[in-house]
Amino acid sequence: MIKGTLCYIVTEGKILLIRKKTGLGEGKFNGPGGKIEDGETAKSAAVREFVEETGIMPLNPEHAGTVAFYFGQRDKPDWLVHIFKATHFKGEPVNTEEAEPQWFGLDAIPYSQMWPDDRVWMPLMLAGKKFMGKFYFDQKGEDMKEHEIIAVEA
Repeated sequence: MIKGTLCYIVTEGKILLIRKKTGLGEGKFNGPGGKIEDGETAKSAAVREFVEETGIMPLNPEHAGTVAFYFGQRDKPDWLVHIFKATHFKGEPVNTEEAEPQWFGLDAIPYSQMWPDDRVWMPLMLAGKKFMGKFYFDQKGEDMKEHEIIAVEA
């Protein structure tokens, strides 16, 4: 199981997403994120990945939820991802080798160009609710077969 992070900056009615240039999810919009390295906390990994992929430093990101992703099997998750949200940041977004950052209005989030699970849990994150979810995909990760999601107390 790979442990990872996603982080979102949500401020002034907009959200910063990246279009992935490489790797898992290439071509899709997503939050900056990646694998948690040995010795890192989920929060420090989220900040590091955000800076690497966008040039922006999220300030005081808060843990919003945890999601488990299963690709083609149900025994154990392939990915366990900690999701963070920040409302303040330093810097300006820049294109990197991995990502092209882009701001979207909260009423114009490009869900049709994102992973299908995003439209399930992202509204909870945007509403300030904590959540846990499980998302079951086909082996290639292209088709979401089913999901479970619950809001949890902070």
